[in-house]
Amino acid sequence: MNSIYEISVRTIDGKETTLATYKGKKCLIVNVASECGFTKQYVGLEKLYQDYKDQNLVILAFPCNQFGRQEPGSEAEIKNFCETKYAISFPLFAKIEVNGDEAHPLYVFLKKRAKGVGGTEWIKWNFTKFLVSEEGEVVKRYAPTTTPEQIAVDLRAMNYV
Repeated sequence: MNSIYEISVRTIDGKETTLATYKGKKCLIVNVASECGFTKQYVGLEKLYQDYKDQNLVILAFPCNQFGRQEPGSEAEIKNFCETKYAISFPLFAKIEVNGDEAHPLYVFLKKRAKGVGGTEWIKWNFTKFLVSEEGEVVKRYAPTTTPEQIAVDLRAMNYV
């Protein structure tokens, strides 16, 4: 895969699409889970999206059940949870795997271009975040513990928003 925009994804509603939909936008791509200690980051992610969507930033959330089975629900249950508990308005996608033989091509792409601590590609936990430029280049990888508020400070420091 030469470009992130070639990668096929499925929305939370089951529609097949590609990331070409987001070409020209800054994307913060996050693997999420409804029953994780970091789930409260949905509040900050929504605020980040609302604060900067007019400056071309979009949050793309990919539910993942690989870490402690913290995303056990169906896509319909995940969507309902995100909309009713956190009033999420940014795009949600179908549940994927981010590690191992069944890792989604998006995460294979992201991990190769932005390695974690010690040079590892492995995603350590839910709410790992990747910042992708308008040109589709992976700019930065953020740990699950990095809050959306810290990312906002970073984006401003980088003159990204």
